[in-house]
Amino acid sequence: MTDLKQMGEQIGTARRLKKLAQAQVAQVAGVSLRTINLLENGRATDLGYSKLARILAAVGLELHLGPIESRRPTLDELLREDTSDD
Repeated sequence: MTDLKQMGEQIGTARRLKKLAQAQVAQVAGVSLRTINLLENGRATDLGYSKLARILAAVGLELHLGPIESRRPTLDELLREDTSDD
């Protein structure tokens, strides 16, 4: 499962690809600039679903759900996942 820190990293990447400033995302999503900054820098401790959904939409992302993995990924799987992010 992706945690809030990983989501923040992905949100920051999507925002930069769209050439949006944090302030623009905050305004569109109806949240504070501080919220975006904390989220992107892995320091957000809690974020409600409606805020998260608005932030994701502002950068062109959406949340997908899936079954919980019943085992830990192997090192090879993690390395493949890491290289697929580039």
